[in-house]
Amino acid sequence: MSEHLLSVQNLHTSFFTDNGEVRAVNGVSFNLDKGKALGIVGESGSGKSVTAYSIMSILADTGKIVDGSVYFNGEDITKWSEKQMRDFRGKRCSIIFQDPMTSLNPVFTIGHQLMEAIKLHTDKKGPEVKARAIELLSLVGINDPEKRLKQYPFEHSGGMRQRVMIAMALACEPDILIADEPTTALDVTIQAQILELMQKLQKQFGLAIIMVTHDLGVIAEMCDEIIVMYGGRVCERGTADEIFYNPHHEYTKGLLRSIPTLDGDRERLIPILGTPINMLNLPKGCAFCPRCDEAMKICLEEVPEEVFINENHKAACWINIRDGKTMEGKENGDE
Repeated sequence: MSEHLLSVQNLHTSFFTDNGEVRAVNGVSFNLDKGKALGIVGESGSGKSVTAYSIMSILADTGKIVDGSVYFNGEDITKWSEKQMRDFRGKRCSIIFQDPMTSLNPVFTIGHQLMEAIKLHTDKKGPEVKARAIELLSLVGINDPEKRLKQYPFEHSGGMRQRVMIAMALACEPDILIADEPTTALDVTIQAQILELMQKLQKQFGLAIIMVTHDLGVIAEMCDEIIVMYGGRVCERGTADEIFYNPHHEYTKGLLRSIPTLDGDRERLIPILGTPINMLNLPKGCAFCPRCDEAMKICLEEVPEEVFINENHKAACWINIRDGKTMEGKENGDE
């Protein structure tokens, strides 16, 4: 294995329900290096959050990784014991959940919950624990941290609660920070502050970040690489510039058309027609085919492989192969 900090290879995760097997993640692969930020984008049900939860092995009781590997510093953590995974969570990889109000326990103070995380994952004791908690709250921009330790979650705004969640995630100085929709419940101004804070912490600690979101606009300037998921599969990946200015999958184009602009153009937003696929009954071919205006016969029959558009960009779409938009096609002179 190449020595990436994190390497996910052909990951398949399913949920086994009374109605059958829900194949939530189907063959996802990506690499993440120290100090880099990866964005995973897609609508609800695309498999982006399940991918993140699979990495940390925090799936629901019905969920299971049925195939594939997750390598951390060259070791396949899917083969680790539960004790090893408990050490991995928090110490090496932390997560910020999307709703801080439900993630924080309303009957315990902020200080109790933050200090509990510090005690659990570090060797600090006594006054050192409180000092570290105050240090973390200051680090994430919470004023008067000593006073805040004694307060309950309901006494903080949504933005403040999210900062507390970030402080808890950073308690053990992890190598990887997973942010699952960290700005969903926040207004636009607070969203910008939280993203700016995460960028600052990334540079300060050399964090590797996985940003999971349904909003392409949130990760436009933050991520080094963006993965677009649909139906549990990766349909397109590339640098932020490639995804935003040179999209090659119809689903990515649809997501971009649904982003509001501030350039004075009053053109109506164009929705993606149709409904998300039934994950209990995935289509034989491309998952996006039933909603794609450009679908061809082969799209119904075969799942497209990811092909290179250029060295920084890959897409899994039969249209690119038909139109000769791949690197192979260009080399063969097919324009």
